[in-house]
Amino acid sequence: MVDQDMAEDFEELVDLIAGMEDIKSVLEDLTAYAAATMTSTTGKPIECAVTLHRRKRTATIGGSSGKAVVLDRIEQSLGDGPCIEALETGVPVLLDDVSSDPRWPEYRTALSAAGVASSLGVPMKLDNDAGAVLDFFAPVSGLFSERAIAEAARFGDMAGKALRLAVRIASAEQRADNLKAAMDTRTVIDLACGIIMAQNKCTKDEAFDVLRSASNSRNQKLNELAEGLVNRFSGPKDAKAHFDD
Repeated sequence: MVDQDMAEDFEELVDLIAGMEDIKSVLEDLTAYAAATMTSTTGKPIECAVTLHRRKRTATIGGSSGKAVVLDRIEQSLGDGPCIEALETGVPVLLDDVSSDPRWPEYRTALSAAGVASSLGVPMKLDNDAGAVLDFFAPVSGLFSERAIAEAARFGDMAGKALRLAVRIASAEQRADNLKAAMDTRTVIDLACGIIMAQNKCTKDEAFDVLRSASNSRNQKLNELAEGLVNRFSGPKDAKAHFDD
């Protein structure tokens, strides 16, 4: 039954990614889902934020609420707390009671002032030199039992897999967008060269030299100059251009 529940949870996470437009949306939905999962487990309202670690820097990049984001950013500004320790150790780190735990006194004071009595940091594995952690916040101490921590770690493992997938999808889309932009730029330059070739009865290399010279003399980007030239010849009343090599 547990394995089936895990499979269903992971399927829901993948469905979240499939419906999202960007990584920020993925993370906001992921933390909302994590908060709902832990709220169901503990029986009390739980907030959740996610912190990304890359190249020795950490940053809060999403949360189930504005409050969760603020609480997480406090820890990032202090540079110390269960979330930071979870990133460094790779295991869940519990702050069970802000009133009695001797660790992280500044952070505990900030949590207490915000009505938070306990917090839990759960690391997620990402690719290469990056890592992430789910930071859970509870209004009552003692809520994060061994069962709750195990549930959070299980969710963190699934969320890490989902987040890796989201990052790969976003990276692939970015590469595709960059390639399309490069191809579009190359196309408009080729069209502009074709116009110049037709007008001047020159070769493609000579046409490109004319275009590049005009770009330098006008201090205008090559693709912008080419686009302007093409646009002037694209209307129905303009002369037809021949694009022979």
